[in-house]
Amino acid sequence: MVKMSLDPVQVKELNVSPSPNGDSRASWEEEEAEEEEEDRLGIATKTKPVTGRRARKVEGGVFFPKPENAVTVAVSSRVLFRTELEQRVFEQKGVEEYLRYQIEHENEPFAPGPAFPFVKALETVNARLRELYPQSEELFDIVLVTYNHAHVGIRLINTINHHNLFIERFCMTGGSSPIGYLKAWQTNLYLSADADKVREALAEGIAAATMFMTEKLTEVSESQLRVAFDGDAVLFSDESERIFKAHGLDKFFQHEQDNEDTLLDHGPLKGFLEALGKLQKKFYAKGQRLDCPIRTYLVTARSAASSGIRALKTLRAWGLEIDEALFLAGAPKGPMLEKIRPHIYFDDQMFHVEGAAEMGTVAAHVPYGVAQKHNQPQKPGARK
Repeated sequence: MVKMSLDPVQVKELNVSPSPNGDSRASWEEEEAEEEEEDRLGIATKTKPVTGRRARKVEGGVFFPKPENAVTVAVSSRVLFRTELEQRVFEQKGVEEYLRYQIEHENEPFAPGPAFPFVKALETVNARLRELYPQSEELFDIVLVTYNHAHVGIRLINTINHHNLFIERFCMTGGSSPIGYLKAWQTNLYLSADADKVREALAEGIAAATMFMTEKLTEVSESQLRVAFDGDAVLFSDESERIFKAHGLDKFFQHEQDNEDTLLDHGPLKGFLEALGKLQKKFYAKGQRLDCPIRTYLVTARSAASSGIRALKTLRAWGLEIDEALFLAGAPKGPMLEKIRPHIYFDDQMFHVEGAAEMGTVAAHVPYGVAQKHNQPQKPGARK
């Protein structure tokens, strides 16, 4: 389980701008200049601990990848961090009191939220990619998206530095919709606590999902990013789901057998799986298939023999590899996800999201397709 800390950030007097590792910007720039001169002259430098901004400069290779080259993941501050208390202040006392509260507490970092382990895993993959491809811009690029006023940015920056997250790109909209900015960033995935904004993003062709705060969180890998997907209405379209909802299971099976060689259309998360696969192949090219820090899973209620072959043929025709495929034939997904321990699981049905959350899995709801008209249960004990 991710340890949630509320220890205050130690802030020095701002005579000069402090860097995240506590040194003054002047001393950091002087040392950076010395290191660059030593590199130019071929002089070996002594080994130093790598933290904060200096870590990004020394180890980072390409520091700011261009959006067209990166896999851009936009994360709301309300899912990256726990902000329930602040949200209540906003809802009960209004925006002015909310801003005043945030400024008064700006040196107190937020605790990790449900997206935090996922973001840390993205950074782990980036570190491995930079070791293998120091000059490549094909990396995960994380953008923090928030409706907050810019005044709240100081607390967010303090929190990011406290947790040693490498997030340099912010989008603080002051209450306006972020969707236009997501398109400008060429966003590959948007995670938010706001279901309406997630639906808006999906309508614009952006892969998106709603995340929830759960009381129980399963411990996840610190060395391998694990992402699990449902099939229908997530990776694939809701074509087959519509047959099942309208005509029942027998007609669904017959439809799948009759269309076994007809590819399914793409669903809203197909592009994100494609982006993950592109990064996986960079590790395969270096002979690291068995030690790849990205692992993907298909966890579907489909049956293997009666309806699984069409799903597998579609993925193969798309040129996409899934590391593990679990066809559960209607069995609960929660116990299987508990064994996988993904950093995030995507499903279009709240029933499965709730079941996963009860077992400690961070599950994200993809509000897409016919299931949204048939099933609208309560969100899993959680706040937006």
